[in-house]
Amino acid sequence: MIKQLSEFIDRVSEFFAARKGLLPLLGLLMVVLNFLLRLLAPGWFAQTDFFLHLGLILAIFGFMLAWAL
Repeated sequence: MIKQLSEFIDRVSEFFAARKGLLPLLGLLMVVLNFLLRLLAPGWFAQTDFFLHLGLILAIFGFMLAWAL
């Protein structure tokens, strides 16, 4: 179990090392999606700003991960 987890983390690390801007870009796209949802479709996602919060967390995590790699 621990060996599989270690191998998985190695593969994910190698994947993101080659694509350092992927997570911040996905976070930015989620923020834009949240803006569009606020304009076009009222509902739970728009009221809670779900994609805004998730996008910010993902972008910050992506910047920290890119800096570490």
